[in-house]
Amino acid sequence: MLMPPPEVAGVLRELQQGPYVRFSVLAVSSIFFLVDPFAAIPSFLAITAGLEAKRRARIAAKGALTCFLVLSTFALAGRVIFKLLGITLPAFEIAGGLILLLIGLDMLEARRSPTQETSGDTEEASHKEDAGIVPLGIPMLAGPGAISSVMVLVGQVNKTWQMVAILGCIGFTALVSYLVLAGASRVRNLLGETGIRILVRIMGLLLVALAMQFFVNGLTDLGIVPHPGGME
Repeated sequence: MLMPPPEVAGVLRELQQGPYVRFSVLAVSSIFFLVDPFAAIPSFLAITAGLEAKRRARIAAKGALTCFLVLSTFALAGRVIFKLLGITLPAFEIAGGLILLLIGLDMLEARRSPTQETSGDTEEASHKEDAGIVPLGIPMLAGPGAISSVMVLVGQVNKTWQMVAILGCIGFTALVSYLVLAGASRVRNLLGETGIRILVRIMGLLLVALAMQFFVNGLTDLGIVPHPGGME
């Protein structure tokens, strides 16, 4: 295998360990894993059963746009919400970690968390014209877990580029969600039910790890445990 020159390897190493890459990877992973468009494929196909491809694509676009607007709104208003309600970042990190943990445990069993989809949502949505907004956009994509994750990330922002990174990650997640759902039939045929379950379980495992990191960060910010060199 060809190895890059020492100078190139050094630059790549610095990029991987730099704050820009670390924060961006954290943001995109925590947001994308919680939105998890792959897990929404079965519900989306049930909602849009019998519809032509163009109409399915429009519903997917509505869902992705709703997800983007909701998460972006909470990202931009996050600090104001903290101040208005008197919520401290450590408290929200611990609460958000708990929500992420519950969702992650459900994903490990390859099922949708009740915080993202309740019984009867899919059946009711199949008769709605605005199913792309509710329940697809909210809460299937932009659910309590995704909103909590965005709020925790915003609480850590102390530089402009970090907020830009969060909004960029939300936009990226919304775009991928649209592409996945608009081509839901092809994605399901490509991955199969087993493949989707495996993918959801892997995301669930990573989500549980993120939840524990949020717990650690909250306890660290409260001074209960020493700083372990976690997220910055």
